Amino acid sequence: MYLSRFKSESKMAQLIRKEDALEYHEKGRPGKIEVIPTKETKTQRDLALAYSPGVAVPCMEIHANPEDVYRYTAKGNLVAVITNGTAVLGLGDIGPEASKPVMEGKGLLFKIYADIDVFDIELNVREIEDFVKVVKALEPTFGGINLEDIKAPECFEIERRLKEELSIPIMHDDQHGTAIISGAALLNALDVVGKKIGDVKIVISGAGASAISCCKIYLALGANVKNMYMFDRKGLIVKSRTELESYKLQFAQDMKPVDLHEAMKDADVFIGLSKGNVVSQDMVKGMAKKPIVFALANPDPEITYDEAMAARPDVIMATGRSDYPNQVNNVLGFPYIFRGALDVRAGSINEEMKLAAVKALAALAKEPVPDIVNVAYNDISLQFGPTYIIPKPMDPRLLVKVSTAVARAAMDSGVAKKPITDWDAYEAALYHRLGTDDNLLKFIINKAKQNPKRVVFAEAENIKILKAAQIAKDEGIAIPILLGNEEKIRLMILENNLHLEDVEIIDPKDDTAEKKRCEYGEKFFEKRKRRGYNLYEAKKTMRERVYYGCMMVDGGEADAMISGLTRKYPDTIRPALEIIGMEDGAKRVAGMYIMLTKKGPLFFADTTLNFNPTEDELIDITLLTANVVGNYNIKPRIAMLSYSNFGSSQSQEAMLVSNVVARIKEMRPDMIIDGEVQAGIAFNKDLLKENYPFSDLVNESPNVLIFPNLAAGNIAYHLLQEVGGAEAVGPILLGLRKPVYVLQLGSTVRQIVNIIALSVVEAQVKG
Repeated sequence: MYLSRFKSESKMAQLIRKEDALEYHEKGRPGKIEVIPTKETKTQRDLALAYSPGVAVPCMEIHANPEDVYRYTAKGNLVAVITNGTAVLGLGDIGPEASKPVMEGKGLLFKIYADIDVFDIELNVREIEDFVKVVKALEPTFGGINLEDIKAPECFEIERRLKEELSIPIMHDDQHGTAIISGAALLNALDVVGKKIGDVKIVISGAGASAISCCKIYLALGANVKNMYMFDRKGLIVKSRTELESYKLQFAQDMKPVDLHEAMKDADVFIGLSKGNVVSQDMVKGMAKKPIVFALANPDPEITYDEAMAARPDVIMATGRSDYPNQVNNVLGFPYIFRGALDVRAGSINEEMKLAAVKALAALAKEPVPDIVNVAYNDISLQFGPTYIIPKPMDPRLLVKVSTAVARAAMDSGVAKKPITDWDAYEAALYHRLGTDDNLLKFIINKAKQNPKRVVFAEAENIKILKAAQIAKDEGIAIPILLGNEEKIRLMILENNLHLEDVEIIDPKDDTAEKKRCEYGEKFFEKRKRRGYNLYEAKKTMRERVYYGCMMVDGGEADAMISGLTRKYPDTIRPALEIIGMEDGAKRVAGMYIMLTKKGPLFFADTTLNFNPTEDELIDITLLTANVVGNYNIKPRIAMLSYSNFGSSQSQEAMLVSNVVARIKEMRPDMIIDGEVQAGIAFNKDLLKENYPFSDLVNESPNVLIFPNLAAGNIAYHLLQEVGGAEAVGPILLGLRKPVYVLQLGSTVRQIVNIIALSVVEAQVKG
């Protein structure tokens, strides 16, 4: 059973299985967030500083000067996401407990997009006075408050009261998030069609919190209220209606009521914030020349993208969906608005700050788009125009551009309590806050989706493999081919409610595969006839799935193979070397892991194959690794590790590493590489600058670590994974002519999916 779309992120959301969603939230530590210490807590002295008696000192400092709470506690980077669950987008009034997964998810977005810590708070209150009273009492704890999923009209009064009565940034994202993002999109859409915001006729379907805030932003940007026609459930908002709430009166027209179809005649802009399928193609056809249609209802838009484009090819269309151009997505706003507000310790989020975010988003869409964004969205070259009027959520520039604009606006409008004096340093800090290569895994997966390849799985009788194949198929990462007993595999597919009925299944032992086994056996015999195989043995070997899969890849019937989940490492390596062989110019095969750390990815080699490499072998390992890292759109910065620092030891092993560095510098003078160096020194810029200012690594830390032997590399990646909490992606075999990947024993489904994406990207490069 598949879930319907929630918050309508993309078509992919329709393919999320109920079981997968529940497992994701339940497995390991339930939920999606945790609290971790930011200071040392290992010794009695650490605990004495953290709590009694040491904690008394900052307590008294704050008592003497309350503003020091930002200096000595986490308040300055802590936001509360608060709801009562009365208007959870896409689900309605489901209550505080049921809304908690959504609020945890919102906290997750704050963290991954802007490095803001969050406590989610679900209140069992419905009355305005009770809600305000509780939130007011929380002010000493938080640096800012994000109100979420509170129904109208209560949300207007709650936000107004809290902004008046508290002195920290407060924003109801359901109101202002969509307003800010759609405001930027509207400015740019009008720019594309050559119209002025003060002149255009705007029809709005919806009169809730989001619609009202959108219209207020449009007015602040120069729209004319006389040209705005707002519809609620009862029809056009006109002055003759006596039941109108106060927040709607500003948009009441002095005219006789007309229906939506009539109002849209000759309209320049339609803004939909109501419900799905209320706009017909005829309505769009009746709009003015070069119309703008923002159909933003969830889960279904007022009119679909395809219908609108079919009705009017000159329309500029935006929706809330990521699978069509111009997605109006709140994640473009709230993380960066709060980031800027917190960084200058703003007392509020005012209109100037919101407008600054609008203009920063609009300006960013007009700048050249980085390659990493084009790859992520499977586009050759995104550029400002009808199908790109708003930045994409994965654009790494958003944190710097929007946060900086908001911070400046807070200072200019007088609500900043901690002014920024060095803007270059601030922008640099924002750039590095999440790690410059934080999106590597997203980059790899999205690059795989650009051109999915055929991946053959040699162990398809394993449920983890089948689940990973399902995900890879659903997400468009790969085209799975399953090797194993067909009856057993189909039974597992049925029992686990998977949807792999149309996937090719091959049993190399079955009689139906005899012809292909003979064909493969003869080809294999030609490759190995003077290396210990006779023809009979070569044909018999093709009954083994790893050999059969390698022959499929070698012959172009598959593009990559994955095995090793239940086999010993050499049992997969050997067939790959015997059948596929090494790529041109490679003299050996090496193993690499990608370690995903909080400071960005690190590439470790060799971690799996070469025991005690010679100088020549270490050079090959280094160059193979650098080439692969370059394929991931990352410039390699290589540290050649040792127990010695730049000649401090004259031992044979240290000198070997030093010689390798010297030889590579001669071969590749453009490469950033240095050593021999200890790992701790390589990452300590201050020590490098003080003691080894000549080093290539003095300005920026390494991202590629080459180990002097297999023991060092293997131990290091295991320690970083198990003790350091890094996520290991790999192993990645370097130097093969075509991609074959060997899974770790006990790999999770997620790890297998990551390996599938890596294999597809390698197949793209080598294909």
